[in-house]
Amino acid sequence: MRWCLVWAALWLLVVLILPDIQAGVRHRNHERERRRGKRRRDGQGFIRTREGRSKPLKIRLVPGPNIPKKPAGNQGDAEILTFYRNGPDQQSSYNVIPGKQAQCVYRGLTMFDLAVWSPSPCVTCLCSEGRVVCDEMSCPRMHCPSPANPAGQCCPVCMEPDSELSLELSGESPVPGDPSEPIVPLTQKEIQGILWREEEEHRQEEERLRKKDEARKKRRRERKEQEERQRKMIEARRREEEEALRLQLKKEEEEWRRQIEEVEERRRQAEESMREEEKRIEEERRRQEEEEQEKEVKEEVEVWLRGDVFQMPPKKEEILPSSSSPIPTPPAAAHELKEGEPGEVEEHEMEDIEDEEEEVGSRGSLPAGCDISDVTVTCENAKLIHFPPLSVPELKSLSLEGNNISSIPAGAFNGIPNLEWINLKKNKLTSAGIDPKAFTALKTLRRLYLDENLLDAVPSDLPSTLQELKINENKLRGIDENSFQDLSNLVILELEGNLLSEGNVDPRAFAPLIQLSYFRLGRNHFRTVPQGLPKSLLELYLENNLIEEISETVFNRTTNLNLVSLRHNKLDETKIAPMAWFNHRNLESIDLSHNELYLVPSYLPKSLIHLVLVGNNIERIPGYIFAHMDPGLEYLYLSFNKLDGEGIEPESFFGAYHSMTEMCLDHNQLVHVPLGVSEMTSLHLLRLDNNRIRSIPEESICDPDHHEETTLVAIRMENNYIDPKKVSPSAFSCLRSASGVVLKPQKTI
Repeated sequence: MRWCLVWAALWLLVVLILPDIQAGVRHRNHERERRRGKRRRDGQGFIRTREGRSKPLKIRLVPGPNIPKKPAGNQGDAEILTFYRNGPDQQSSYNVIPGKQAQCVYRGLTMFDLAVWSPSPCVTCLCSEGRVVCDEMSCPRMHCPSPANPAGQCCPVCMEPDSELSLELSGESPVPGDPSEPIVPLTQKEIQGILWREEEEHRQEEERLRKKDEARKKRRRERKEQEERQRKMIEARRREEEEALRLQLKKEEEEWRRQIEEVEERRRQAEESMREEEKRIEEERRRQEEEEQEKEVKEEVEVWLRGDVFQMPPKKEEILPSSSSPIPTPPAAAHELKEGEPGEVEEHEMEDIEDEEEEVGSRGSLPAGCDISDVTVTCENAKLIHFPPLSVPELKSLSLEGNNISSIPAGAFNGIPNLEWINLKKNKLTSAGIDPKAFTALKTLRRLYLDENLLDAVPSDLPSTLQELKINENKLRGIDENSFQDLSNLVILELEGNLLSEGNVDPRAFAPLIQLSYFRLGRNHFRTVPQGLPKSLLELYLENNLIEEISETVFNRTTNLNLVSLRHNKLDETKIAPMAWFNHRNLESIDLSHNELYLVPSYLPKSLIHLVLVGNNIERIPGYIFAHMDPGLEYLYLSFNKLDGEGIEPESFFGAYHSMTEMCLDHNQLVHVPLGVSEMTSLHLLRLDNNRIRSIPEESICDPDHHEETTLVAIRMENNYIDPKKVSPSAFSCLRSASGVVLKPQKTI
């Protein structure tokens, strides 16, 4: 009995689970076919196989009214019972066949309780507590044009003509409810096998789908890993390139900074050497002048003491416009020579001369540290704090340089009214300490030196005979309209190293200076060239100011101007008016060194001969810029600039080929000898040292077609990148002497 209950429970479990399994299989097949885009239909009671075809399942499970129902909480059983009721269109009738308790006998077969079988396609039977309950299904009316009966089904279905199911219908379906066809019920083993096969197929299908999904995930993961590796490789390569570029830029910046420092150092050294050289030359010239002056004075004194008196015409001293005018030598005594006895002096005349010397020495006592020689008194560095009282009417020259004199009283020059030259340099004179009438007694004064004092204004009431006035290195704070009143004979005026500017200099102050030729205003605070310059001006020096522009009218009146020096200012080529000096016929020398020029200025004077542009930022010499000059530019100095291989055009020197005498292009960035050098027929000196020249072509300096007498004397090309062994001997064939070429040393790459 116990085993019977177990078997009954198993049959009931099969009856309840099998429809759910079939429904799940049909659902998965339906989803698979839907994804593939195919439309397949299965009839009632069919099971989908692996080949995609349907096979009939001869189990018809239609519960009758006596089947015990599961509790309402079991949702799965409720769905199964609802599924097998077949809808409202199907009608069922049950025939009860009596049998034994818990067992049924049907056609000689013993069925356990709750067993279900289908004796025919449209009939389903159930063993319930010893009774056999059968349900016969009635088919609904079909309205399709071609209904068909699938194998194993009792009711016809509407099928498409080309469907797979129609191909399986090889014959006419058996008539529903036809008892002629024997129905063999499935055994428990067959049902278990079917379930196992379905579960195995389901498991295999899930395994295949799982493997496919894992493979897809693996491919996606591998693709992501590959993309991540590629991204990392690209990122690493990008970082490497950025690092290499940064290192390269840093290296180039360091190299550029090093080159700039080297250029600045070389420029500074060159400027120092130039200053030292200029200082040495100035000292040498001054020393030579002093030696010559002393020699001349000594010779004249010796001649005068020996009595060798020559009849000489009186010399008229000329004031030359130079930066340092020599101290005038005292005039020699004029004596008449006897006719027929040249070189001889009467004894009484010699006695008169000796008496005159004694008389001069007796007229005034000199302070300690002072010397007298003929008509010159020198009290330099004698530590004087007051103006010395002198009474020597014949005195012509007085030097009080290097003392501590702070004032000049009103009658200081009463005893020496015939002075022609006064040197008061390096004292402590102030404007308040000089009496307004101090210089009125001097009727023949020609030179007055007041350098390196403490003056804040030009002394008043200066003698009208004054020809040279120097007030350099003082504290002049302005020049008013009357500062140079009555100085119509003034030729040289120096006011360097003061506090002057265009704001405190009255343009009418220079009107009385009708003979002024030489004017120095360096080391002041001018931002523009002063207005009202005298028409007679020949040389103008404005070095070391703050000049930023040159207006078009500033030189309109100075038509006689011959030299302009504007060194160490803040000029660039755009701040020089085109017509500022273009039409000047006498302006021959312009110095624009150490400004802020990037190009050689245009509209230079037609008469220009000397052009100095040292120490600017010049990168280019425009073409035809010298073409309008007559007779032509002779001296061009462009040292310490930024000229490179592209900065000099083939027409840059047009107009100067037959006039250029000296050209200095050293300390630039030239990579080859400039075009046009070989056409300069008057060139004496050429400087190309300290550039980046690597080779010297044969025809770059000397023109082989030029057969006239050569003029080139010296050429300097040291400190380039030239290999002297690779220079052709004919490259310098136009030089007068081979010793005029300087090629060593050279830099290495």
